[in-house]
Amino acid sequence: MITFGPAAPGTPFLELKNIGKSFGGTTALDQVDWTIECGEVHCLVGENGSGKSTLIKIVAGAHAPDPGGIIVLDGVEYGALTPHQARDLGIQVIYQDLSLFPNLTVLENIAIGLELGSPIGLVHRKAMRAAAVAALARLGAQLPLNARVGSLPVALRQIVAICRGIASNARLVFMDEPTASLTRHEVGMLLGVVRRLRELGVAVVFVSHRLEEVVEIAERVTVLRDGRKVGTYPASDVDDQRLTELMTGSRIEQKIVARDVRAKRPVLEVKSATRYGEFKDVSFTLHEGEVLGLTGLLGAGRTELALALFGMTRLDSGEVRIDGDRAALSSNQDAIAAGIAYVSEDRLTLGLNLRQSIADNVSIAVLDRLQNRFGLVAPGRRESQAAEWIAKLTMRAPNVLAAAQTLSGGNQQRIVLAKWLATDPKVLLLDSPTVGVDIGNKQGIYQIIQGLAETGVAILLISDEIAEVYFNCDRVLHMRAGRIVDDFIPGVISENTLSEAVYA
Repeated sequence: MITFGPAAPGTPFLELKNIGKSFGGTTALDQVDWTIECGEVHCLVGENGSGKSTLIKIVAGAHAPDPGGIIVLDGVEYGALTPHQARDLGIQVIYQDLSLFPNLTVLENIAIGLELGSPIGLVHRKAMRAAAVAALARLGAQLPLNARVGSLPVALRQIVAICRGIASNARLVFMDEPTASLTRHEVGMLLGVVRRLRELGVAVVFVSHRLEEVVEIAERVTVLRDGRKVGTYPASDVDDQRLTELMTGSRIEQKIVARDVRAKRPVLEVKSATRYGEFKDVSFTLHEGEVLGLTGLLGAGRTELALALFGMTRLDSGEVRIDGDRAALSSNQDAIAAGIAYVSEDRLTLGLNLRQSIADNVSIAVLDRLQNRFGLVAPGRRESQAAEWIAKLTMRAPNVLAAAQTLSGGNQQRIVLAKWLATDPKVLLLDSPTVGVDIGNKQGIYQIIQGLAETGVAILLISDEIAEVYFNCDRVLHMRAGRIVDDFIPGVISENTLSEAVYA
């Protein structure tokens, strides 16, 4: 039996007093006071750079607060915690990358933190299995214990990471952007697990850029801005618009931008495109300067279609035309040569080399254009090109040699955009371009999309966020079970009508 401690819901488990943190001359946190009660779901929101990650790392023992800060856990005061102390006290952090071992099984990942080995280093498989089964049972979850974690979808990996925390006697679980890579269906499943944790008396701090989820799941919401706590509010007292204002300090209004561009020149024509088991008989036309939305539920075939259009997979039948000419898309090189660029939904794995510099990432798709007559790329040309894109896309970066991993999610996404815009595409495929990006940076990316459309770039915007396609697209295609089932025009239909159609 796992014990979560004697405290009842409504009792403070964690109290932070006067927490500050500076890195050199930069203040990341400034006199933050914060309380988490036992068994509550508490959301922590703020733009990138607001101090959320620093606050979490202080509680988890990765950073020590500046002198004068106090951490109180179960009534005991600490000046700072070590990671080992934090774990022993029941603090678990589930980061966006989950920190799982993809080549190990579900069972091994759940039980890996337990001291189940014998003194001579043998592993007690029965004890590991018992611990994993118990953790799953407490969540009411079912997972294949012998499956490799790398073979599971992201939503199930999240549950594995949560179960690992439960098996380690977690009393407070931080979930850092847990829904950033999930579809709405998977989000619903994860929120159900969060509610179960609450029933078990485990406190959950939920960090998310999807503000509608914040309001749905939280009991209280704390807002950070520029390293300071703006306030803590009952979730019932705030909505998306109010949270946006608190996070940014300004009011952001969404406006329909849909235009009728059907008379413009067709750039991309997809006719009866079929890939068995993924999508069937897909046809649509994308015009010059058009932003065409593509939305649908989990398994609709949206990403699979994008991969085929970018030459990563091959069509079984049908055809694709660019500027009226049939395109043979046998590889991504063929797609790039035809004028197609693709921004993947998974920028961390497929879009960026995080350890390399901005200049390296931006130039990777156009190295042939930067070569001199000896086939060499002069560093100056590479860095000059990157500097131009930093300015064009208003990236916040110290210099072009900064590693991509040192930047915020919004700026990382701008690097991915710059990489593909450097190829001068005719067609830009954007697959969930604002995943894991805060509301302020989202608006910046939307402005970039509209600016590209005005220059004539034809854009296919793929997203499961209804508001994203409704307010940023000229038309919206609804994909279900591998087929295009409807075509909507924002303004002619309401956002609610579109949402009802998709989730019917």
